[in-house]
Amino acid sequence: MIPAPFEYAAAESAGHALELLAEYGDDAKLLAGGHSLLPMMKLRLAVPSVLIDIGGVNELAYIRTDGDDLVIGATTRHADVAGSERVRSGAPLLAYSAAQVGDPQIRHRGTIGGSLAHADPAADLPMALTALGGSVELMSPSGTRTVPAGDFFTGYFETSLEPGELLSAVRVPRQPGADWGYQKFVRRANDWAIVGAAAVAGRVALANMGPTPIRARAVEQALADGAGPAEAAELAADGTEPGEDIHADRAFRQHLSRVLTRRALEHQRG
Repeated sequence: MIPAPFEYAAAESAGHALELLAEYGDDAKLLAGGHSLLPMMKLRLAVPSVLIDIGGVNELAYIRTDGDDLVIGATTRHADVAGSERVRSGAPLLAYSAAQVGDPQIRHRGTIGGSLAHADPAADLPMALTALGGSVELMSPSGTRTVPAGDFFTGYFETSLEPGELLSAVRVPRQPGADWGYQKFVRRANDWAIVGAAAVAGRVALANMGPTPIRARAVEQALADGAGPAEAAELAADGTEPGEDIHADRAFRQHLSRVLTRRALEHQRG
C-alpha cells in the first residue's frame, strides 16, 4: 500500500526537532531510519500529517562512556552499536542483540532510538535493554528526564514518551565480563521473534510474552536461591499471558519461553 499524504521537515538539531514537534503537535511523527514507522504508514496503521526527519542530527549519533554507564545517542545505527568495541566490551549483550535486528540493510539504516520508541514487544533491542537494566533519556523544552526501561514500555507499541518529547539517548550499565545469553525463535532469519529470551548477570527478560518486554522474575528469584538453569527456566512462563496469532498460540509461546530461557542460561558467554 501507499502511505497517506504527509508533509516533510528535516530537523537541523535536537533543539530544532523539539521546535518542530511543538509547532506541529500530535499530527507529527519523528523519522530516523524509518524501518519501524514506514511499514506502519504503508498499512495506514500510522497516519501522520508531518514527518520530522532527525536522521541527519549528528549530535544524537554517538557512543560514549559516562562513569559506570554506556550512553548511546538515539540516532546511532544498529550496525554501529553492533560493531562498537566500547559496546562489545561494556555491554556485549546489547552489541549482540543489535546484530540480530533484521538484515544488513535495516541495521545500516535503523536506529537504536527508533527501535525503542517503536516499542514492539517482539523486537530485539527493547528486550535487551530490559535485561540490561538500562534506561532512556527523554528530551523536552523543559529539560531531560531519565526513565528506566521497565517504566518506559507501557503497552503494545506504547511508551511513556509525552507529547513534545524526543528520545535523545540510551543509558546501559557497563558490565564487562558478566555472563550473558541470548535466544530467539523466528520463522525466518530476519523476522521478529515469536518468543525471545535474554539473560545477563542474573536478570532475565522475555520478548513477545506480553504487551511489553517483561522480566522473568520467578526465574531470577530461583537463580538467586541457587536453582540451576534448567530448574529456574521452568518458571519462565509464570504470570505471563502472551498473545495468540497465526504463528503461535499462548501455550506454545509459554513452552518456547521455558526452552529459550534454559538455552540462554545454559549457553552464556562472559
